[in-house]
Parts: sequence; C-alpha cells; structure tokens
Amino acid sequence: MKKFLTVGTRGSKLALWQAEFVRSRLLENHPQLEIRLEIIKTSGDKIQNLSLTEIGGKGVFTKELEIALLGNRIDLAVHSLKDLPTILPAELHLSAVLKREDVRDALVLRSELQTAQPSLKTLPFKAVVGTSSLRRASQLKNLRPDIIIKDVRGNVETRLKKLDAGEYDAILLAVAGLKRLGYENRISAFLTLDEMLPQVGQGALGIETRLADAETNALVSTLIDAETFAAVTAERAFLRGLGGGCQFPIAAYATTQIEQLHLQGLVATPSGEQIISGRISGTTANAEVTGKNLAHQLLLEGAGTLINFKA
Repeated sequence: MKKFLTVGTRGSKLALWQAEFVRSRLLENHPQLEIRLEIIKTSGDKIQNLSLTEIGGKGVFTKELEIALLGNRIDLAVHSLKDLPTILPAELHLSAVLKREDVRDALVLRSELQTAQPSLKTLPFKAVVGTSSLRRASQLKNLRPDIIIKDVRGNVETRLKKLDAGEYDAILLAVAGLKRLGYENRISAFLTLDEMLPQVGQGALGIETRLADAETNALVSTLIDAETFAAVTAERAFLRGLGGGCQFPIAAYATTQIEQLHLQGLVATPSGEQIISGRISGTTANAEVTGKNLAHQLLLEGAGTLINFKA
C-alpha cells in the first residue's frame, strides 16, 4: 500500500481549505500516510478579466489538475464538484464524493442595505447584484426582472471586498463556501430551493483519480458518502443528458431517503423569461438512469430549444 500521496488543488483559500479537509480525513483513516499538497493554477484562476462563458465554461477550473493527474504529477485532485465536467478523460474517474455541505445559495448584502428580514423580494428596485453564474442570474431575473446583473469574478474574499467597496448592492454566493471559510456571518438570507435551485454538485467535494491507480482508489474509497454520491450521480447524469455545463442556465438537486432518490431540475433562458422544470423519483441504485430520464423528460418539454441543444 502507498505511503506517500500528492494531492492536487487550486490555490484559492477555499480550494486549500477543501484540500486540507480531504488530507485530514485521509490521515484519520490512514495514519501511516504522508500527504503533501501540490498547488496548480488553472485557466479559471489565471483569467480574471473575462466571464466564465467567455473563457470556455467547461473545465476551466479542472483541466490543469487533470493534466497533472494524467502525467503522474499528483495522485488525486480535490474539486468543488460543481466545477467538474460531467465527461472526464477516459483514464480518470470520480472515485469519491464526501458528505455534502449546505447546497443553498446565499444573498449577501452590503451593510447599508441590511434590513430586519432581508430577501430577494426586499432588494431595492433595480438593485445591482453580482454573480458570474448564468444559473443564478437567470433564476434571479425570473423572480425580479428589474434587477441589474453585474458579473463578478475572483475568490470569495475578493467578491466580498468588491461588495463592501460599493460595486454591488448584493452578491450571490454558495452557502457551502461561506461556511467553510468562516464567513457565515456575512449571509443576509439563505435562498430557498424554490427561489434558487442549486448548481449540479453544489456543496459537495469530489476526488478525481486515475482509473488504473488501484492503491489510491482504495485509500480514497474510505471517504465516500454513499447518499451524497448517489445524489450527485443523478444530478450529473441529468446535466450530461442535456449536454450542458456552466455556459447554460441549468440547475438540479437530488435528495435521498433510504434507497429512494428524488431529483428536481430546471433549464432556463439566460434572461430568465422561460424556465422548464421537472421532478422525478427513482432508487439510489439507479441514480444515473434517474438523471437521464429527467433530462429526457425536459427535452421532450422543449428544454433543448432553451439551451440550443443539438441532439
């Protein structure tokens, strides 16, 4: 069995927190291991002056990590699962998914706009809201067509600084990232799933490894949370079935109850004027099929025309 592991990670504070968390969990289960972190800069980290859709969308935060995996520079890569494309290189696979954090999105207001019960409804008319996510922007515009969406890039700290400097009235961020970094006190309101369905895989950490690396796969298998793995498998199959990534407004969230799995998903136009949504149930054992079936259901209802999907 291996005695030394190299963990690949992005260099942001959140990514390093996630990699350290995985490292600590591995050491709990395998105290004999020596584990080092290898920081790898991705395209999404390097290019900050363009939106995610302009720099390619799929894989902008994962491609360089996968190159390092394929070149044996690292043994495993730790990802925010929402960043990992649903189609991976043939030699790699998603070998473990850890127990999920809170999946919801958060509304973070600048201090001058804080009220007793802040919400999307109480935002001022034509408030400027920062987000780099088409999924968030489209659902927000559907609820509040008057809102002005302004792109915001950078890590969590950078985005909060831009908000505090008055560049935005509010920003939307994942609750999971704010909690992990100790910024839960900045959350003005937790958005309900009816207001804002999350991104596929949101709140979950995924570990990507080489298929042929049996020793590493055995080590990380001890971190698998079966319920989360089934849920995100359904969500990722739904996204894959639609042919989408973060360049399309697509959202999904699955829950499990014993062996039952319940999946909801939606596809929207970037303007938020049209949303096609649906729900489906299945079993955790057939999570992949359940996700594909919901994608097929929404395509039959016209979702393909919303995302210009070519079958």
